[in-house]
Amino acid sequence: MEYIDKRIGVICDQLKKLSVVQRIPVENLMYKKGNYIHPEDADAASESFEPFDSKTMHWYGPDEHYWFRADFTVPEKLNNKPMWMHVKTQIEDWDDAKNPQFLLFVNNAATQGIDMHHREVLLTESAKANDTYRLDLQSYTGILHSEFNLFVEMLEIDPKIRQLYYDLKVPLEAFPRMDKEDRNRMEIEAILNNTINYLDLRNPYSKEFYDSLEKALAYIKKALYEDKAGYSDVIATCIGHTHIDVAWWWTVEQTREKVGRSFATVLKLMDEYPNYKFMSSQPQLYYFLKERYPELYARLKERVKEGRWEPEGGMWVEADCNLTSGESLVRQFIHGKRFFKEEFGVDNRILWLPDVFGYSGALPQIMKKSGIDYFMTTKLSWNQINKVPYDTLQWKGIDGSEVFTHFISTLGVGQDTKNFFTTYNGMLHPDAIMGGWMRYQNKDINNDILISYGYGDGGGGPTREMLETSKRMEKGVQGIPKVRQEFAGTYFRELEQRVKDHKRLPVWEGEFYFEYHRGTYTSMARNKRSNRKSELLLMDLELLSVLAGNKAKIAYPAKELEKLWKKVLINQFHDILPGSSIHEVYEVTKKEYSELKEEATALLQERLDAVAGSGNGITVYNTLGFDRDDIVSLGDVKAAGLKDEEGGIYPVQQTKEGAIAYVKGIPSKGYRTYEIVEAGAKEETPFTLKGDTSLETPFYKITLDENGLFTSIYDKENDREVLQAGKRANLLRMYE
Repeated sequence: MEYIDKRIGVICDQLKKLSVVQRIPVENLMYKKGNYIHPEDADAASESFEPFDSKTMHWYGPDEHYWFRADFTVPEKLNNKPMWMHVKTQIEDWDDAKNPQFLLFVNNAATQGIDMHHREVLLTESAKANDTYRLDLQSYTGILHSEFNLFVEMLEIDPKIRQLYYDLKVPLEAFPRMDKEDRNRMEIEAILNNTINYLDLRNPYSKEFYDSLEKALAYIKKALYEDKAGYSDVIATCIGHTHIDVAWWWTVEQTREKVGRSFATVLKLMDEYPNYKFMSSQPQLYYFLKERYPELYARLKERVKEGRWEPEGGMWVEADCNLTSGESLVRQFIHGKRFFKEEFGVDNRILWLPDVFGYSGALPQIMKKSGIDYFMTTKLSWNQINKVPYDTLQWKGIDGSEVFTHFISTLGVGQDTKNFFTTYNGMLHPDAIMGGWMRYQNKDINNDILISYGYGDGGGGPTREMLETSKRMEKGVQGIPKVRQEFAGTYFRELEQRVKDHKRLPVWEGEFYFEYHRGTYTSMARNKRSNRKSELLLMDLELLSVLAGNKAKIAYPAKELEKLWKKVLINQFHDILPGSSIHEVYEVTKKEYSELKEEATALLQERLDAVAGSGNGITVYNTLGFDRDDIVSLGDVKAAGLKDEEGGIYPVQQTKEGAIAYVKGIPSKGYRTYEIVEAGAKEETPFTLKGDTSLETPFYKITLDENGLFTSIYDKENDREVLQAGKRANLLRMYE
């Protein structure tokens, strides 16, 4: 019958409205401006609380913090009823990353984050009249808006009405991905229509209404979720996730708050949904939570023990893989895997980099040597021109190492399957999951796709709506993919076993180049330089600390090096090092790199002095992995030459920038000490300089203009001008 789907949709909308039986405004709000971590901090602050009238008053941003408070006494009309708290502002933008966000404390306990997609909080399933709840809202304005309302109310939500709403809505949302003549769709549509035919909506909340509701629930349970269930032709392995950028449109300091809000939301929903499983990468985020909210961290650890929270991902942060050195990538794995092992007793096996701007061909070798077996991303789907032709494959590195790889293929709701783009912020929604299966490119070898679902960057991860959807899709209704809640690690192990010997399993060799974000190599050059200088400085410090320990028994600075390395590692995050964060982020990194240089240089100098010992010689160090013949800068040394142990003399040349010498045979990861040869009579030089415009040697005569360009290069030996008439040399050009 035509328009049945529209009829069902109208009834769904009615049921959603009817599920909210009562609304009771919270009218005794108090507030103060300030950035506090816990309710006791707000209590102890000298600023006093002032009344906040939701009807007439506003609070203001951007990038400001407020604290709201209210005591709510349960009225008689909510006695023995489920009681929900609902919080909203006038802001309706989709982007949680930039919008107002809250952390709710109930009776001084951090309870749940509140954001655009998590506005309701279940306080109790059975309220008791005259009980009083102390409610505190740690509030952040976000960075996008400057003026806000705030409305807080208590709701009674009828669980039976809400249950039927989801029973109908979930299969209905699959219809856009199904042909109207699809037999499964037609059968589902008939069942949904029969269900709503049971409903008596003439007098909501009457005995007749609730009797009809029970009949409708019983019918759809048997007809759809039992008789037409149990199918698994297509499976979607779903893992809750909230991708949190360590910095981007906000500073690292704001990320500390985002972690608290988002992880609190995950923990609250885990209390309500026993089958809910969640995964989060980046040990740095866990460390932030442990520092700021140890009580939430303790609850998180319990969920890990229960097998419901998966700490996985490999690296300390989801680091850039273009500019980061190999040594730093190794340390990303060392510190990342060590933290999860020490804190949770788990050994990471997946490199989880959904949002990084390209992947070096050296990564598979580093991964395999770091105990990482699997790789996941979605970012390559953003490619400007070329679509990566596979989603399940072997990735072969430049040394031949291979890593089993899977790209998440989840689409947005309503997104065209021909579109390249896929997302790690997926919706657990029938349309998105079915679209992800249609977009998946390796159906010939696999029928199980991975879905990473939940809002990121402060969005709190999965929503109640997604978890209600999961409960129904787990039934395996015919014609709709079957959902299962499972860890990413389990998914990868099972997938590898299924396809590893399949003759059609493709292999990709070398770099995964990302055709976008090409400013990765150029934006914020000062920051990139500081990263590289810091990497080299810390590697030098590590080597010199070993040499000094062997020769002078100086203790290895393990704690200091760990602290310094972690500062480098966090600033290699994929929105910091490439240059895609806001200006304030780089003002912080500028200060951090300066402090790191000062501390590391002091430690380095102490060890250089210890290895060199006393005396007037010159000790030259080679911290690289191969023997070197090279030019050495000697500073203000006044000498004619350097003499090695065999009596070889290396001349010292004085330049405007200081003395230099060319020396040979400096051993890898080692040093040589030279005796200074004092200067004798002034030596003649074969070079002649005339001001800043002429240079002459026994071989060439060169003329320069005011810009340092060569206007003439005269070859004395061959008696000819090298340059073409009117041309310039020494002209440097930069290309991007």
